[in-house]
Amino acid sequence: MGYTLLTQPILNEMHTPEKHSQLFSFEFYPPKSPEGAISLQQVYSKLAELNPDFFSVTFGAGGSTRDKTFDTVVDIQNQGTAAAPHLSCVASTKANIRSILKDYQDNGISKIVALRGDLPSGMMSAGEFRFANELVEFIRQESGDHFEIHVAAYPEVHPQSESATSDFKNFKRKVDAGANAAITQYFYNAEAYFYFVDKCEKSGINIPIVPGIMPITQYTQLFRFSEMCGADIPRWMRKRLESFGDDKASVQAFGLDVVSELCQRLLDQCAPGLHFYTMNQSVPCLAILDRLKI
Repeated sequence: MGYTLLTQPILNEMHTPEKHSQLFSFEFYPPKSPEGAISLQQVYSKLAELNPDFFSVTFGAGGSTRDKTFDTVVDIQNQGTAAAPHLSCVASTKANIRSILKDYQDNGISKIVALRGDLPSGMMSAGEFRFANELVEFIRQESGDHFEIHVAAYPEVHPQSESATSDFKNFKRKVDAGANAAITQYFYNAEAYFYFVDKCEKSGINIPIVPGIMPITQYTQLFRFSEMCGADIPRWMRKRLESFGDDKASVQAFGLDVVSELCQRLLDQCAPGLHFYTMNQSVPCLAILDRLKI
């Protein structure tokens, strides 16, 4: 059993800010303990006041957090904000995915973030699905248009792709299979995003491509994540962050400046919204949105 978000519900009627033409969303990971659940509830409560389009909840490798993801998603949905579970297909079966889809439908969930996912350590077979486009196609076959399907996009190229060309072809297959929107891996080079969007437009891809935003709070953690997911930290940024050493306050102040400026530029040039990788924290996201006057 997973841990649910406890305490007070937050209803849509309590949300006073109006929706913007550019939509905002936030990503959580399922809490690992009762204390984590209480902390996440507090984070959710603060971010829900902004009336986001949805909250997404991650799904562990090979479905390792299936129950916790489900519990967290349903609880968010019941508190008045749309929730979008991540669903990864690698190491899954069609019967397993079919069961999950039905459970989400039965609980009023209408958004899904469909991903290939990572193969769990020690597992040799990818299962009945190899790529995310196969998952998107299966969701459409099983559920028709019930789900609004979001997929991943990589402006700086997926780290496991053979080339930028093959990576873009993989992305197009997901769109052709029935994706409604895309969320990018985080990046700090706006030009990579603009180039990717321009390439999509020239290729006839017209779904919203929402930039993924990672606030900067710790350099060591950011460097580790970026190495794993292939997100580039520009040299000038890396050198500045390294120069702060253990001065956490300076790292956070610099990160706030850099990420806020990035977000403002993206919005000024008509990005359809922003998707924040919160790391289950509200303060960094709220500081950025305050800078943006959202």
